[in-house]
Amino acid sequence: MTSAAAKDVSTDEDVPGGRGVGAGRAFAWLLVVTGAAGVLAAWVITIDKFKILEAKIAGTTFTPGCSLNPVVSCGSVMESDQAAAFGFPNPMLGLVTYGIVVCVGMSLLAGARFRRWYWLTFNAGTLFGVGFCTWLMQQSLYEINALCLWCCLAWVATIFMFWYVTSHNVRHGLLPAPAWLRGFLDEFTWVLPVLHTGVIGMLILTRWWDFWTS
Repeated sequence: MTSAAAKDVSTDEDVPGGRGVGAGRAFAWLLVVTGAAGVLAAWVITIDKFKILEAKIAGTTFTPGCSLNPVVSCGSVMESDQAAAFGFPNPMLGLVTYGIVVCVGMSLLAGARFRRWYWLTFNAGTLFGVGFCTWLMQQSLYEINALCLWCCLAWVATIFMFWYVTSHNVRHGLLPAPAWLRGFLDEFTWVLPVLHTGVIGMLILTRWWDFWTS
């Protein structure tokens, strides 16, 4: 993804009584795509979780289709305590929150403009999302000792939406930042999510290096 493709074209200031701040089509589509990817991942995990519970009640076992080997084992992740961090299955939270992201993206495509408080609230939500995903990554790699491919898709989607929403808010003056940072994000926002995702990829590679190379 190039910086030109993901750059917003709206530059109106969010002044009192004003129309708020909108966004370019590329940014709006990024929200729609990443939000839809998150909804898809949450939906599949939710369905598989129900099947696992139904199998337990019936006295049988169910193995999710993405459980490919001892490392890539979605079932191990879904049955862990961390998979219900708030007392209910995590993907149920994802169905709601990623759905909101899709709605925001679609609204922007329709020409919606939001006030500063809305953008900052949205940014706070993506910050919570990337923080929660970071905790889940740490737990998956070093406590559960297994990976879920659908979870990985949700992680990457959350990383991209967080960095691009933050970049949007910085470049439009909704978040205070020095001029050099605004200039950098205007051209190279894509670097941050790519580096972030690359770090996660390297951690996964090194965590199970012996398994991948055996």
